[in-house]
Amino acid sequence: MEFNKDLEVQPVTGKANTRYRNFPMVPRVIFGAGSFGQLGEILMPHRKNSDAPMLFLIDDVFMQQELVSRIPRIFNDQIIFISAEEEPKTEQVDTIVAEIIKEYSELPSGIVGIGGGTLLDLAKAVALMLTNKGSASEYQGWDLVQKPSIYHVGIPTISGTGAEVSRTTVLMGPEMKLGINSDYTTFDQVILDPELLAGVSKEQWFYTGMDCFIHCIESLNGTYLNAFSQSYGEKALDLCMEVFLGDLPPEASRDKLMMASWHGGMSIAYSQVGVAHAMSYGLSYVLGVKHGIGNCLVFQHLQEFYPEGVALFNKMRQKHGIILPTGICKGLSEAQFETMIRVSLGMQPLWENALGKDWRKIISPEKLRAIYNKI
Repeated sequence: MEFNKDLEVQPVTGKANTRYRNFPMVPRVIFGAGSFGQLGEILMPHRKNSDAPMLFLIDDVFMQQELVSRIPRIFNDQIIFISAEEEPKTEQVDTIVAEIIKEYSELPSGIVGIGGGTLLDLAKAVALMLTNKGSASEYQGWDLVQKPSIYHVGIPTISGTGAEVSRTTVLMGPEMKLGINSDYTTFDQVILDPELLAGVSKEQWFYTGMDCFIHCIESLNGTYLNAFSQSYGEKALDLCMEVFLGDLPPEASRDKLMMASWHGGMSIAYSQVGVAHAMSYGLSYVLGVKHGIGNCLVFQHLQEFYPEGVALFNKMRQKHGIILPTGICKGLSEAQFETMIRVSLGMQPLWENALGKDWRKIISPEKLRAIYNKI
């Protein structure tokens, strides 16, 4: 998710004093079934020497799977298995970085993240923190990173988050869930191999895919909308409709969802998300709810803000037989509700995109509490 604190999208006026953000994009991307097999040749020119390894951060669900045997390890390259059961944390990043620095006499040649949004965000964060001093929590915010990261590659094995294309790495910090947003965060290389999506459970496929769908609804209905974000958002939404309301064969579905994720991530690069994401951040921070399902849990109750989007979401959910959990917020203490609401309201750019500059007149702690009580 992109938190563009100082972004105010204005119409193109031609005036010399108009200022626009100059966003980075992924400089190299390869797409196609089986393209993972080219990883070795892609990495080779970036290897510094035999003492500077490539480090592969991989979702531990692949620990006993054939994918691991296809990792092109040479010299002292290392595979680091990481659980994606919980949201990535700044403390986790700090621990991984400290272990790498302790073990190797020089910086690695690169970091390769293989997995869903959690692993991709961790890979981006570790690559950044190997060249920037201090804790990852010190860089949560906008454009706080001072030094370029080391070379890093993203390889998604599930589609929807847009983490493969965004300039942020979203982390759970000591105070709140917030991204490290910087021009140095973006991957140097992305490999989009639809074959890697095979085997994902239906529920996980749906929740992560809905992250993309909700990106599109929030971006296309936001006050930050412009021709750049609209063109990507509309394409991503069309692809989501094909995937989740059509009857595509598995191969075509994987291809199109991978492209929907990419386009959805590009849409919010020059725009922003909205109400569902702002509230989902509160759920994640207090209850550890994973991002994709958190968005779904919130979005189902947002008819007031996105009536057409919620109607489509319900059709998709019914078509695929997805039953969302209930009673998530039942029994929470007042302190927990207050923290959840505080974290959510702290997402000012999201609220401004969703409701305009006067969003505080529309949304209130009481209104958020009423929505959370439904979840």
